[in-house]
Parts: sequence; C-alpha cells; structure tokens
Amino acid sequence: MTAPHLDRAWDLHPQVSVRPEPFGALLYHFGTRKLTFLKDRVLLAVVQALAAAPTARAACAAAGVDDKDMPRYEKALAALHRSSMVVERNRLP
Repeated sequence: MTAPHLDRAWDLHPQVSVRPEPFGALLYHFGTRKLTFLKDRVLLAVVQALAAAPTARAACAAAGVDDKDMPRYEKALAALHRSSMVVERNRLP
C-alpha cells in the first residue's frame, strides 16, 4: 500500500459507512469490521469531499484546510488509507 498523496484522487472504500456525530464521525468498514473515530469535523468534511474532488488536495481546500495545515490532513488520510477506509480512486472511465 502506498500512502496517500494529496495530488491523487481518493475516495472512501466502497464498504465504508460514515455516520456523522457531534464530535466528528464514525467510519465502519463492513469488510474488515474496523471502526474508526474521526474526532475532527474538518477531517470529516475532507472525507466527504473526496468523491467529488479531483484530488485529495482539492478535497482539503473545499473543506477549508489552508496550506499550512495540509501536511496534518495528508497524515490523517494516510492513516485512513492504512486502515483501508480510503482507497485511490479508479482512474478508468
């Protein structure tokens, strides 16, 4: 597995469900049965923006992440990738 790069297109794994909560969100992977807590509402906004954004960087920008905070969100996306919550989007038509 490669770590997410902000200039690639990423999306939630098709088997992941997101349940928004006041503190952020719960992500549940039905395939692996892993549960992940997002304790950052901006990260939740990034995750929700991934599907419509051409890159993870664009999803971060859409969620209001500024340039100085991009490394923090790239690290968070890398952790979500290691737990199979996000995957690189298929580039095939």
